[in-house]
Formats: sequence, structure tokens, C-alpha cells
Amino acid sequence: MVKIPNRSIDAFVKAPDSGIVAVLLFGEDNGLVRERAGRLATAVVDDPTDPFRVAELLPSILKDEPTRLFDEMGALSLTGGRRLVRLGSAGNAHSGTIQAVLDDDMVAKNGSLLVVEAGPLAPRDSLRKLFESHARGAALPCYPDDGRSLEGLIHDTLTAHGLAIEPSAMAYLCDNLGTDRLATRSELEKLVLYKGKNVGSVTLAEAEANVGDGAPLARDDVALATASGDQAELDRALTKCRVAGESPIAILRAVIRHLQRLHLLSLKAANGGDLGQLIKSHRPPIFFKHQQLIQHQLQYWRAPRLAQALAILTQAELDCKTTGMPADAVCGRALIRIANAARPPARR
Repeated sequence: MVKIPNRSIDAFVKAPDSGIVAVLLFGEDNGLVRERAGRLATAVVDDPTDPFRVAELLPSILKDEPTRLFDEMGALSLTGGRRLVRLGSAGNAHSGTIQAVLDDDMVAKNGSLLVVEAGPLAPRDSLRKLFESHARGAALPCYPDDGRSLEGLIHDTLTAHGLAIEPSAMAYLCDNLGTDRLATRSELEKLVLYKGKNVGSVTLAEAEANVGDGAPLARDDVALATASGDQAELDRALTKCRVAGESPIAILRAVIRHLQRLHLLSLKAANGGDLGQLIKSHRPPIFFKHQQLIQHQLQYWRAPRLAQALAILTQAELDCKTTGMPADAVCGRALIRIANAARPPARR
């Protein structure tokens, strides 16, 4: 099997192939990893808490009992039906143990399904490579909702409760949700509970009153200040992010997403599109309070410079992960470089 493409993941999770022995769920969105693991569990067993058909393991258990995973996968269900084994917090250290399970013909005939949950994995990581190359394995990437996928999730959730949503409220939610699937669903359910079912459209005021704890807004403020070259506002927004417990990588990615949006709009405008209309019709929608500022930013950010800025941010994220340098310092230095480059000549 190979990595399951995004368009096929939902169908696979609802009805996993009977020839698959183990499924790897990995990525930056821990909430989405947990959600899909839960959906796989309900596709295999009627009751995911049934101790006779479900076994839940952690790395600490495998450390004390190296053969435990193999034993659980080979066990027969006392009440009939397919067994489910879940392994959480997995990493490259478990690749050999899992490969032994995948390679065993008797385990494959037994019909048990192993669901492995992991965090972000690079293409070179042994655990990911194992699942993407093994005929009995499947790898499902779980990345944060963004763009149309986030807009679709919001729309589907509200529609299921008989609610519509105003464009400005949709733009606000798209700006403040999406980093964690379960957190996004929780925030939307809170909004639905506040609004009530079948009572019209969610307004911007209602969305602002119910969604967000300040951290997403602070990340947006960092991105906007960086692209505007506003050093004072950048300092304030970074302070708010740190108080909220935001990681430097999350901050960098927020700025990357903003510059990617500017880059796309810049390319479309260069091809003859009306910039104001492009901003208004952009998907996911841009929060109306930010539209004028973004149009102003695009007056001095051109596609080649945006590409250079994105390269700086990408390298900063890599440095945060690999060099051992203080991540806050790496993040701050990269943002200051871009903010300096963004400042209009009259302000230098």
C-alpha cells in the first residue's frame, strides 16, 4: 500500500480494506489523528471500549514487554468479530516491531487491525517509509485543516444543525480555527449550542463572542504586522503569542500561510485580475477587517520578494527543528528580517 491520498481518506476510514493489517495515522494535527483513529475503531468493532476485542498499547508497555504487540495481534476474539489493537505515541523506534507484525502471514489471516498513532513524520522516517511501502500497511497523513477543507468543515457542521453563516463570520472562523480538528469541532459545537438549532445565520458578532481563546488572533496579528513592516505591533503580537503558550513553529506557519496567500493574490493580479475583487472573492474568505490592509501590503510585496520571504521562513522552521538553537530566537530573527524588508522606503 502507499500513502492514502486526501481525497480517498474518508472512504478508507469508513471501510478499511480487509487486506490491510496496520494503519498509520501521522501528522501535525493531533486532533485529526485521534478523530480518524476513533472512526477506524468504530468501523472495525461495534464498541471501541470492548476489552475482549480491543487492546490499547503505549510505548512504555512495549518497552517492558517487547512481544506484547505481536501477541495482541495474534490473539483471537473471544466474542467473535475482528480485533482492534491501538498503539499510541509511536515513533521510529517501533518500526522493527511493527514490520514483524506486517510480515507475519498468520497475523494477516487472523484479521486483526493495528491502528498506529504518531506525530509529524518526515518522508525519510523509518516508520512512515514502512507503512507507505508495505503491501499490508496504509499511511494516512493528518494535516491541519486550511483553505477549502476548513470552510467545508465549518459549513457541514453548521448545516447539520440547520444553521447558515454570514460571509464575515465564515471569514472570521477560517482565520481562527483549523490547527487541531478536535479543537475546531469543539469550538463549532460551542457556537451551535449558543446559537441554537434552525434559527437562521451565524453572525460575525456571535462568532467573535464564542470562538477563539486569543491565540489564533495573536498569530494573525504577528502575520499582519510582519507583512506590514510594523515592528512595534510585531513585538506586541509576539508577546501575546508567548503568553498564550504558542510555539515558535506555530507562529512561523501562521506567517507562512499569510505570505502564501499574498503570493497567490499577487500572481493572480499580475495576470490581469482586479486586486480588490480578488481579495473579496478569495477562498477561504479573508476577514473583512483585514482586506484593506492586505490590499495595501500587496502594493509593495511582489511575487519574487514573497518567494524569498517564504524561503526565509521555511528555513527558520527547519532550524527550529534541527539545529538546537533557541526556537524563539530563530523565529524572532526571521520575522524581523521580513518585517524590515516589508517596510516602505519612507519609513526606513
